Amino acid sequence: MSLEEIILKYALYNAVKYGGKADVKAVMSKVMSEKPELRSRAREVKQLVEKIIEKVNSISIDEQRRILSERWPELLEEKRVEYKKTVETLPRLPNDDKYEVITLRFAPNPDFVLTLGNARPAVLNYAYKLKYEEMGRKAKFILRFEDTDPRTKKPLLEAYDLIKEDLKWLGIKWDEEYIQSDRMEIYYEMAKKLIEKGGAYVVAEKTKCTPKDWEESKRVGKPCSARNESPEYNLELFEKMLSGHYGEGEAVLVVKTDLNHPDPSVRDWVAMRIIDTTKYPHPRTGSKYIVWPTYNFAVAIDDYLMRITHILRAQEHYVNTIKQSYIYQHMNWKMPETIHFGRLMIEGATLSKSKLKALGLSYDDITLPTLAGLRNRGIQPEAIWEIILHVGIKSTDATISLENLYTINRRILEPKANRYMMIHEPVRLVIEKVYEVLEAKIPYHPSYPDRGYRVLKLEPKNGKIELYINKSDIDYLIKNGMVRLMDLANIKLKELRDNEVLTEVHSLDLDTARKLKLQIIQWVSSTDNVKVIIKKPVNNYRIIIEEGFGEKYLLQTRPNDIVQFVRYGFVKIRKVERDLVECNYVHD
Repeated sequence: MSLEEIILKYALYNAVKYGGKADVKAVMSKVMSEKPELRSRAREVKQLVEKIIEKVNSISIDEQRRILSERWPELLEEKRVEYKKTVETLPRLPNDDKYEVITLRFAPNPDFVLTLGNARPAVLNYAYKLKYEEMGRKAKFILRFEDTDPRTKKPLLEAYDLIKEDLKWLGIKWDEEYIQSDRMEIYYEMAKKLIEKGGAYVVAEKTKCTPKDWEESKRVGKPCSARNESPEYNLELFEKMLSGHYGEGEAVLVVKTDLNHPDPSVRDWVAMRIIDTTKYPHPRTGSKYIVWPTYNFAVAIDDYLMRITHILRAQEHYVNTIKQSYIYQHMNWKMPETIHFGRLMIEGATLSKSKLKALGLSYDDITLPTLAGLRNRGIQPEAIWEIILHVGIKSTDATISLENLYTINRRILEPKANRYMMIHEPVRLVIEKVYEVLEAKIPYHPSYPDRGYRVLKLEPKNGKIELYINKSDIDYLIKNGMVRLMDLANIKLKELRDNEVLTEVHSLDLDTARKLKLQIIQWVSSTDNVKVIIKKPVNNYRIIIEEGFGEKYLLQTRPNDIVQFVRYGFVKIRKVERDLVECNYVHD
């Protein structure tokens, strides 16, 4: 590997690790550790490091991560190590010793993007794959799109790729991918085999057992006459269904179950039905097919054919598990191990896809609990992993609060996000009797001085320097008479006017501020700043806009960077222009 490639590798790694900005000292340290023989050429190497870092820092963090994952994916395994500590705490799956390969699946319906609730089965199933691989076992994770209802749960064409984007953001990698609408001929073939085994029959208009007759007989727990017809007779009717002989609602394929089951929905449930796809076209197959498998039939067939060993699903699917078991009984297949976990609810928000769709907002709106919305807002995937694995696979319902998620996210962001000053309720502050330049040397992160400093110089005009401070800091200044302007000077109040505050310098050093127990407040030059616009989510899926002034060094940030505004909160950069920075509020 050339020296340029080594530097690029560590520049990308450092940038991705710390919010998109690589640091020269940190990269130099990594390079010299790998190539100690270059220490005699340190000056030359540093110049090359600075040149490469300049290029790396000019691209978005998503692009940095993409390049790093393509060329040096092992450096991104650090995230997996973080997850590993938690997946080890998951209990072992039932009867895991009976299977050579532990095979799990995540099977979303692409009628919407993933929500925080959908992330739970995705993370849990993938976490178990990681767990068993860490145990030295073979494990497989399958992604399967369940899209066989073009009428009531019509898939969205863009959702297939958006869901995969969500999963990649979560750090989830699938070994195999399937789309059920591509497998229609498989379902037809398996339906015929089920009929041949006497496990299913057709109910159709103008036969001895019409759909209306079937519904009534099922209600009272008695067999419809079609139930006892020969497999040959039912195969003939099924071929008529496939040929288009029947219209929508005129014929269904039914699975034989227990007609005395206490749950009427379990009794002889529908395996295939006719959907008028000229009226309700499927976004991928159009009107090619008119006979469509129901959820339970397609799932049962696929779980068997894909050799799923363990199904982790929500408690609401308990009845579906019972229904699907009849397919396995008729076909003489072994049922996968099934674990049902409780529902996941979130305080102050809905995880219902139908309700979220009804809001009419974009998928990545920062008010929504969709993964796209959370990502756009600045929530980190590690935070979602942590909160989901903390809840685990308990059978009881669980409620999480956004505040808990924010607490975890804050802990993750705090070491990553550089700090900047921003004033969102500006009041003009004038420092009088100043005849020399005041200079503030401020670290990008107080806990990581190796990231460097920025220097803010304030030149007096006519013996005055003008700043902006937050309106909320005025009361403290009035009460105590003095404050410390962060890394700049200790000032004392002279006069309070309607539109400005007059002050003068008391001293410059931090020790004096500590002795006097002065409040430290942020500030921004009134002449050398950038306008800041922040989109901030509030209750009921609304957004308010807050505006202010930020320090000029914000112009060095890039879209998707997450930074912390001192004493305000974390924000995700959306746009950086000549004198304007637009952000999404993350949380405080």
